[in-house]
Amino acid sequence: MYKFTFKLFMAMLFLFNLNTAMAQTNLYQHPQFDQLTAGHKIIAIVPFEASVNLRPKQMKDMTPEQLAKLEESEGLSIQAAMYSWFLKRKKRGDLKVDVQDPKRTNALLHQADFTDLNLHTPEEIAAILGVDAVISGTFETDKPMSEGASIALGLLIGFWGSTNTAVINMSVNNAESGELLWNYNKKVRGSLGSDNDTLINTLMRKASRRLGYTD
Repeated sequence: MYKFTFKLFMAMLFLFNLNTAMAQTNLYQHPQFDQLTAGHKIIAIVPFEASVNLRPKQMKDMTPEQLAKLEESEGLSIQAAMYSWFLKRKKRGDLKVDVQDPKRTNALLHQADFTDLNLHTPEEIAAILGVDAVISGTFETDKPMSEGASIALGLLIGFWGSTNTAVINMSVNNAESGELLWNYNKKVRGSLGSDNDTLINTLMRKASRRLGYTD
């Protein structure tokens, strides 16, 4: 009986620690955010670097090129969802800066041949885009959340459904110095019907409370 109770206790402790880890949030804002961004008028969101971790069985029916396309679609979808979120706040009067249209952002990056943003500093990216700060980040999921990527994956390997877990890490860097102004990292559980708009709304609703660009 004692052994059973001990095992049950350990199992409950493990689940508690797992849920705590799943809900963990790391949020940083530069102590001088307001001073550093006082003159900011426009910011840009670049495509997120996305990775989709599929099971070995799913990977067998995909080429590296197809997976790269899926991940590119996912990264663009996160960019679009975040832009939509900021536009809603701007319409309500809760956003102090303008946000560059992703179509312009991506066109400028393409014209400058900035195909791998990891090879360029935030200052270089901001200069190409003509903005005061750049929002970038990474997104990792075990199933694609964007509608386009999900449909493509379903057609390729007959796999459908929303994500189980997703980890997002987003940063705001100053254009002038490249300095990190704000960073948000969170792991979340997905649910049936999850999509990138829902994910961004959920994340930003809490994160925006400490994002100096919003009231």
